[in-house]
Amino acid sequence: MKAKIAEIFESVQGEGLYLGEKQIFVRFFNCNLSCTYCDTKLDRFMEYEPGELFEEIKLYRDKYHSVSFTGGEPLLYTNFLKEVLALTSEHGHKHYLETNGTLSFELEEVIDRIDIIAMDLKFPSSSGMGNLWNMHRKFLKVAVKKEVFLKAIICQATREEDLMEALSLIREVSPSSVLVLQPNSYENQSVLNEKLSRFKEIAKQNKVTTCVIPQIHKIMGLR
Repeated sequence: MKAKIAEIFESVQGEGLYLGEKQIFVRFFNCNLSCTYCDTKLDRFMEYEPGELFEEIKLYRDKYHSVSFTGGEPLLYTNFLKEVLALTSEHGHKHYLETNGTLSFELEEVIDRIDIIAMDLKFPSSSGMGNLWNMHRKFLKVAVKKEVFLKAIICQATREEDLMEALSLIREVSPSSVLVLQPNSYENQSVLNEKLSRFKEIAKQNKVTTCVIPQIHKIMGLR
């Protein structure tokens, strides 16, 4: 059993609620989506067996908050991931899963060993991927078994009706989860500020905890 791994490295988390935490990043190759704003253009990989990846992770001997499994989409490699998670659990690592929030069955297979889930919400008007709300709903119903927060990329094209759909979903399935609004790093940030402020106020009115956090690692020039 092998998986395509684009890179393994140490850095600090640059997005979401765990901003600034030191992590080991394992970036899986391939994704089941192709969002218009995607900032992860992968063009090479190495194939690893679970034991080989575990040995690579063990080379990082500093103290880390967690191992971040990111991508691409890690849940495309569920059977491989199950074996790696078993090994890293025995080694005392916490597991942080970055996911596009569409593969609910695959999440069920590994969730027992996941500690934190950073789940994307793909707004149709932002991602260009069409309506994924039912997939997100099924996924979040599984994800709530563990700590989960949600992220949504906000673009100039993002429509308020998508935000309202997201708020409804959160209230229905996981009302205590935080929604992170993340400005599209490819667009003018000052132009997005007004929309982000308005969206945050709408979320407050709908009783969903929301914050605006840009991709700090890009601002700082980190990986």
